[in-house]
Amino acid sequence: MNTLASPGLLAVIDMQRVFAEPDSPWAAPRFDEAAAGVRHLLPAFDERVVFTRFIAPARPEGAWRAYYDQAPFALRPPDARLWQLVDELADEARDLVDAPTFGKWGPELAARLGTDGRLVLAGVSTDCCVLSTALAAADAGVEVLVVADACAGADDESHAKALHVLDLYRPLVRVVTVDEVLGQSRPEPR
Repeated sequence: MNTLASPGLLAVIDMQRVFAEPDSPWAAPRFDEAAAGVRHLLPAFDERVVFTRFIAPARPEGAWRAYYDQAPFALRPPDARLWQLVDELADEARDLVDAPTFGKWGPELAARLGTDGRLVLAGVSTDCCVLSTALAAADAGVEVLVVADACAGADDESHAKALHVLDLYRPLVRVVTVDEVLGQSRPEPR
């Protein structure tokens, strides 16, 4: 049962095959656990859910050139299999934002957030795209909740370190759990 009076906007960050498939160089080992957390959150947000996808730029510029020199496998068009959302969540993605950047906060997410002011983040990778999105949104004055058990990092240590760093930004950014989000409209700081 949804007990949230005003859940805000759930942004599900980059739940894509490239991060899910164990043989991918960018696999997040606890992807399935993060996906389970996302599935628990979805009903509480109803239509207030946006999914994002990290995609490669058509032509990397600046420092991104060196990045893709190290990850040439990722230089694929947006419709490539590796950029697809995982099957179990693809049908839920009625609203999708693509970006060739780690952080997904920008005019598109801001417009979807509207005046509620609360952005709830779940997805991968905690230590990259989730972190980058959270900090940019917080800088824009948005209340950000990062749902720890609905996120996964490049590895357990990186996930924990990212959550620690995010927790340093309170009250702008708060690290919460799925149960806290589902159990109250404004989770109390831990």
